[in-house]
This record gives sequence, C-alpha cells and structure tokens, in this order.
Amino acid sequence: MKHKIRISFDNAKGNRLLLMFQIRKVIDKALEMEGVTAACEINVLITDDEGIRVINRVQRDIDKPTDVLSFPMFEMLPGQLPLDWDTFRDAETGYVPLGDMAISLERVRAQAKEYCHSMNRELSYLVVHSVLHLLGYDHVDEGVQKRQMRAREEEILAQIIL
Repeated sequence: MKHKIRISFDNAKGNRLLLMFQIRKVIDKALEMEGVTAACEINVLITDDEGIRVINRVQRDIDKPTDVLSFPMFEMLPGQLPLDWDTFRDAETGYVPLGDMAISLERVRAQAKEYCHSMNRELSYLVVHSVLHLLGYDHVDEGVQKRQMRAREEEILAQIIL
C-alpha cells in the first residue's frame, strides 16, 4: 500500500535525501505493524529547535523546544483501529489524513549523543513515537499507557534495520 508522506524542511541542516528515505521507511513499517489497511497521508516537518519551539508555543502554549510534536487528525484508541477507514478517507485525495508531525533535527543530534546511539536510531524512534500518537497512543501518565506505548515503540524499532 502506498502512503502519501509529505516531508518538508525548515532550517534543518542534514542530508535531506537520507532523512526522507529513513522517515518514509519508518512510517511505512510502523503503519504496517499497527495493521493500518488504508492508504494514509502524513505531513512531516523537519526543523530546528527554534522552529519547533515556535510550533510548541503556538499550538500548546509551551515556550520551549522539544524533540517531536504530533498532531493527530482523529481521536483513536491505541491498538484499536477503525473497522471502516472509508469514514475517515478524504473524498478528494482518497487518502486517510492521519495528521502531522514536527521533528527538531537539533534534538535528534543532541539526544543521539546523550543516549549513545546513532542519529538514525534516534530519528527512527521519534518517527515511530509520533506515528503511534497519530494512531491514538499516549503517555500522559507514567503508568499503563506509557508502558504500552514504549513496548510498542521497541517492537516496531526491532523490525527496522537501523
């Protein structure tokens, strides 16, 4: 199934082709492993700390940078996908618009160094994390929801060659 993944760059410095390839690969794998059967549309913005700080301030009233922001189009429950995707499908495009994500490439670099793993691994983790948010997963508590989301992230990452 072919998903429509739009990737744009705003002030982020890096090899755009490699970043785009990795992001698409990770989104495709995450959607596949979550059992998404509809062709979906996701918009991804790769930015820097200042860019994501502005988005965080405007959208969430939090005036600081973060690593990733997710903006789901629909409310879903984790692991409980719609039986009929047609109700979510955009009649004009034929895709299900899952939502948007923004990633700070500066945070990716810093966190990769902090956690002693590759930038590719950190980027992949943040993309999986965001896709799961678009599909209804959350980690607002430090309990069951967070454990469920973390476990799913690791299961998906294990299937991606990093």
